[in-house]
Amino acid sequence: MKTINLKEKLQSFSSHWHPRQIGVVNDMQVLVAKVKDEFVWHKHDDEDELFQVIKGTLYLQFEDRTETVREGEIIIVPKGVKHCPMTKNGEEVHIMLFEKLSTKHTGDVQNSLTQSDYPKI
Repeated sequence: MKTINLKEKLQSFSSHWHPRQIGVVNDMQVLVAKVKDEFVWHKHDDEDELFQVIKGTLYLQFEDRTETVREGEIIIVPKGVKHCPMTKNGEEVHIMLFEKLSTKHTGDVQNSLTQSDYPKI
């Protein structure tokens, strides 16, 4: 058991929309990511997903609205809900995610941003 410094982990990479795994809790993985601009519309049929904003402001688009998630806030996206994370004005946002190990990055959608491997850092 060791402490995990989120700031140090986030400083160790620069790519956007490519989460890094920083831990596993039972069957859940803890990921950190840097995001910028718009991601991919997708859903996870069998898994919920939790987003926590560490730095900046994340906009989580849903089919009927957009939720603003500010630094220090979380939002939980229930399984089966189509969503698309984004940032505005070129802002780089740092997030932490909690999701099942079985969760596919972009659900059943394949896109140039889709990742199949989360490096462990």
